[in-house]
Amino acid sequence: MGSTPELRDFRHSLPMELLKAREAAMARFRPLLKEWGFTEQQWRVIRVLVDSGPIDAGKLASRSLLLAPSLTRILRYLENEGIVRRSVDGGDQRRQIVSLTASGRKRFEEAAPDSEAAYAQIESDFGRERLELLYGLLADFYTSMEDAKPPDR
Repeated sequence: MGSTPELRDFRHSLPMELLKAREAAMARFRPLLKEWGFTEQQWRVIRVLVDSGPIDAGKLASRSLLLAPSLTRILRYLENEGIVRRSVDGGDQRRQIVSLTASGRKRFEEAAPDSEAAYAQIESDFGRERLELLYGLLADFYTSMEDAKPPDR
């Protein structure tokens, strides 16, 4: 049997540090999401639709970081609630276009001030400059990991 490789201290595990940071951030938003009647995933879909306008379901899944089966289930719920509308792309019958309804836009606009207040509190607690630095570092990290080829196994 070979020897076990030396691992870095668990406190310096990048995936764990990223998870802890995500949980700390989401702790500010989860009570609001519950109050608004949305799950984290539903809110991500709504946010993408607000930013993008009508969008192909595949792109929506990618931008909201959801797997297609999960997105299908979420869209079914949001459509039943009158928040989104799905239609067939006129140029390609296989493509579904998803858009926010007027009711969905209204729900977003009612929730947006609370969301912005949570962001303002995070900025106040962490510091505007540090938060902007963090955004930049995370974007750089994501891009470099996406561009890097995984080691051969």
